[in-house]
Amino acid sequence: MKKSKLVLTVLITAFFLLLSACGTSKTSGTSGEDSGKSEKKTLRVVTDAAYAPFEYQDKGEVVGFDIDFIKAAAKQAGYEVKIEHVGWDPVFVEIKGKTADLAVSSITINDERKQTYDFSVPYFMSTNKIMVPQGSPIKNAQDLKDKVVAVQNGTTGQEAAEKLLGEENKNLKKFKDNNLAIMELKGHGADAVVADNTVVEEYVKNNPKDNFVVIEDAAAFEKEFYGVLFPKGSKLKAEFDKSIKEITENGEYAKIYKKWFKVEPDLTEIKKQQNK
Repeated sequence: MKKSKLVLTVLITAFFLLLSACGTSKTSGTSGEDSGKSEKKTLRVVTDAAYAPFEYQDKGEVVGFDIDFIKAAAKQAGYEVKIEHVGWDPVFVEIKGKTADLAVSSITINDERKQTYDFSVPYFMSTNKIMVPQGSPIKNAQDLKDKVVAVQNGTTGQEAAEKLLGEENKNLKKFKDNNLAIMELKGHGADAVVADNTVVEEYVKNNPKDNFVVIEDAAAFEKEFYGVLFPKGSKLKAEFDKSIKEITENGEYAKIYKKWFKVEPDLTEIKKQQNK
């Protein structure tokens, strides 16, 4: 009887030791080598998916250069992302209200926006250009002064047009996205569209039957730089600054750029801006 009790006691003790060992193994699995296997944090990213080729919707999916770029930058920083199309104005509302972690939507870095939001280091250089029908008398920015001009509301394209025409000029038509501005030009409701160079250049290239041409006026339109938008004081800014620089250096950025624009990027100015 004592022997049976002793055996039973030994068996019970061994059982609990085994459980204890298993518990320790599971706990240690959350650190060290196994910690890399833990699920990555998913960040909510908002955008205005009406700005091809940077961000637009294709069969219900948000795609574009900015989308591939932010996925690569997030992966480099150790995050997953969930991309949501919310519209242009809501992008800023969501970031200011901290209901989204960050925004990528061809957002130009400027002093006014920096008062309310934080920006990453620049990742893209752009400038505004003019799109007009072939044969248009418009040859430069000054020729826009007595013409009807369509722009996307709340953009630097709008600001540039307002400097030329005046803020209250009735000939300045403002739309919630560039697609609508271009449709206004196509429907003969405007004489020109002012927007980021890549947007109008891509439209002309992909829609040759519309017979539009793009006009550059470097004296009238300054260089601009896009940045990732964060809530003021976001700790993510430093992490993404680092990851953006890394993918710019390791060739991942160039790979994405070439996929969307079919040419190698000139990274000289971007790197200069990133290292300021």
